[in-house]
Amino acid sequence: MARPAWKRPGSPIGKQGPRKANPKYKRRARQPWSDKEVKQLRSLAKANTPTGIISLKMQRPPASIASKAQREGISLRPTNRSPYNRRKRARR
Repeated sequence: MARPAWKRPGSPIGKQGPRKANPKYKRRARQPWSDKEVKQLRSLAKANTPTGIISLKMQRPPASIASKAQREGISLRPTNRSPYNRRKRARR
């Protein structure tokens, strides 16, 4: 009989082993934002820093970075990318 996926060796579903108790990207979770942190978020967003990297630098979860940016009106979208379907098509 086949074994369930979470019991198979090498399956990431039922992975056993040590986990970080307090990972870097969650250390400041659920804590209020200071004005200094909002300024840092603005500068990192302006520099096209990805949300995951911002979360590591500010030690907050990526979801909290995204929600705070939305509340403050900060765009996390990269400025150096063109909109979709803007490439000129090659004529045959």
